[in-house]
Amino acid sequence: MEVATQQGTDLEKFRMETRSWLEENCPESMRQPAKNFKDIFWGGKNPTFASEDQKNWFERMRDKNWTVPHWPKEYGGGGLSKPELKILKQEMGRLGCRPPLYNFGISMLGPALLKFGNEGQKSHFLKAATRGELWWCQGYSEPGAGSDLAGLMTSAEDKGDHYLVNGQKVWTSYADHADWIFCLVRTDMEAPKHSGISFLLIDMNSPGVSTQPIKLISGSSPFCETFFENVKVPKENLVGKENAGWTIAKYLLTHERTMISEMDAGGGKEKSVEQIAKEQIGLENGILADTVLRTEVARWAMNATAFKLSLGRLIDEGKAGREMGAKSSFLKYYGTEMNKQKHELLMAVGGKDATVWEGEASREGFVPRSFLRTKANSIEGGTHEVQLNIISKRILGLPSK
Repeated sequence: MEVATQQGTDLEKFRMETRSWLEENCPESMRQPAKNFKDIFWGGKNPTFASEDQKNWFERMRDKNWTVPHWPKEYGGGGLSKPELKILKQEMGRLGCRPPLYNFGISMLGPALLKFGNEGQKSHFLKAATRGELWWCQGYSEPGAGSDLAGLMTSAEDKGDHYLVNGQKVWTSYADHADWIFCLVRTDMEAPKHSGISFLLIDMNSPGVSTQPIKLISGSSPFCETFFENVKVPKENLVGKENAGWTIAKYLLTHERTMISEMDAGGGKEKSVEQIAKEQIGLENGILADTVLRTEVARWAMNATAFKLSLGRLIDEGKAGREMGAKSSFLKYYGTEMNKQKHELLMAVGGKDATVWEGEASREGFVPRSFLRTKANSIEGGTHEVQLNIISKRILGLPSK
């Protein structure tokens, strides 16, 4: 009983100290929702900041080792316990603090390196990730290997002290900005397709690497095509064992799908759909004037709350040591559906103003462009059809035929 009481006292002290530190160090502008891609700090070898406040917020969190507060201290993390991490997230949420750094090296590659990387890889790349020194992109999908990812054909030929990589990746988000790419390559062309894949880390500045942006109907896009022409990659950049990359790939995908499911859970005290609807449509007798929209907004809000609770439960289970596994497919499918539904509601609430491509009425086109951008949610990170197949087989136990 005394131990539990002491732990409770220590956590309450941690909460008060964390609250006080955040209130003092998080600039007011960093408590507002990000407006666009440039309003988010991704790090990189040549970082650019949207404002002095963004720079100060990142540097303060970096110096406190809170860019990735739950990673071990020896790899640049804060070493926080699970209860402490939960408190930090709660207090950041209370103020509306934005995450100081967004990076695929943190959300996807980091967990894979912690599990499969050697000590040299973890020490170098994880520390660089927490300090925002490298911008990572993901080299998975290919023109002929999307849903059937194991059919990839980008090759890595053994040349003694290095691999020679040739091939093409597609839908590589922010490849035109990234410093490095974590990439699936085929190191055994004769082995069964799941067995001949390896996981390589490739410097995007290597001779023979090039990118080509892909434009979407929203008018812009993070997506690129990435090409490899006789690219030399040192053997030390192989993660895990040669031809055993599929295991790493699957593990990383669970983190990617969880990350995508949280795409609408960014920082800042963003207005809810209900608040926006009230402002746009108005109230009658204290309730939303449009009966149909009132019903749809209420339904979305209830489903969003239920999903948030489910997400929190599954994340807590993961922290307790239970593998996320196929449950990440459920999170990816339902989370992205919720995001699409939200933006469809915002279009309906905005009426004709929501169709304005440029101008104040639609926040310089933010509303329609965001609506169109969400249509890719059903594809990126694994198509909805693939996720439903995984759910039916591995969660519900339904027969495959």
